[in-house]
Amino acid sequence: MISSDEVLVGYDYDAWYGYKEKIPVCLDASIQNNTQTLICGMSGSGKSYLTNQYFARICLHGGIDSKVYFADFKQDDSFSHLRECPRYYPYDRTPDALDEVYEIMHKRQCGEDTSRHFVTLVWDEYMANILSLLGTDKKKAESVMHKVSEILMLGRSLSIRLIIVCQRPDAQAFPTGSRLNFGIIIIVGAALESIYSMLMPKELIEKVGNREFHTGEGIMLWQGSELHFIKVPLLRNEERMKAICIDALTR
Repeated sequence: MISSDEVLVGYDYDAWYGYKEKIPVCLDASIQNNTQTLICGMSGSGKSYLTNQYFARICLHGGIDSKVYFADFKQDDSFSHLRECPRYYPYDRTPDALDEVYEIMHKRQCGEDTSRHFVTLVWDEYMANILSLLGTDKKKAESVMHKVSEILMLGRSLSIRLIIVCQRPDAQAFPTGSRLNFGIIIIVGAALESIYSMLMPKELIEKVGNREFHTGEGIMLWQGSELHFIKVPLLRNEERMKAICIDALTR
């Protein structure tokens, strides 16, 4: 039984392959925990499929007063169902979504806004977005990275949450060590060893052992110390998932 504060991420990888058992791997998404989330995986790893599911479950958990934003730099077809939503920000408008969330955080910081319902920004292909900005407007890129870092460091206590999705989370895009402020790290697919070494201590990397993850399989690191091996569920009702996300980005 999954409690009201838990969000399903996947099924236990070892139980699935060892015993054909579906044992849920969940995270506690209640306000007292750090739910700043980093989702990584190379092309074809299944990270977009996971992001859609994770986003829908976060939306369901957040309650009717929560507010979500979606920044879609690549405009992948995986998220085409969101394009007509008022808080969907494509391509060159992605920094606008960040600005809105950043402003909410500062209003809460100064006491102008005393609410504490979750405000969540999902940013797909964040690393590619930063590299693009660095090539065209370095000053803007630096401003974006600074704001992201500030939210990662201060957002938890103010119920401001980022879900960053990228292939490789290079330190270049997370200045001042802000990459260390993710409470949830999910890596799917056959990840490069360098990605593990960026995000996990050596003793946890060793626990991966000889597991060979395929599309939709990988690891979840919870609060920097609790390692889980996961298999992303197959959706039975994709249209319901889409409807949940559209509603959350519209209301």
